[in-house]
Amino acid sequence: MPRLRIQVAYWPRALILTDTPNPNCADCKGESGFTYDYGDHTGEYAGTNWEPCGCWNETRRWVLLPLPRRPRWLRRRDSGRDPWGPGGYSNEPPF
Repeated sequence: MPRLRIQVAYWPRALILTDTPNPNCADCKGESGFTYDYGDHTGEYAGTNWEPCGCWNETRRWVLLPLPRRPRWLRRRDSGRDPWGPGGYSNEPPF
């Protein structure tokens, strides 16, 4: 039986329902998989692989709700100085 959770996906921008690993799994103990080191033909370390556990299916996901993009005029600019100050409010006194 799948253990589901809601997650925000950024590409495509949507709310998705995903499967989670079984926290009571005797093989992976809820960590969703195993890592193991491997070597090249000389026996030297060449990297680490990750193998998913059978208690979890990482491709099991359903899009619940596509999220709209913010209008261009509401997007935050990453300039060095924000004229509106922290929190989006002006730090200028009203005149």
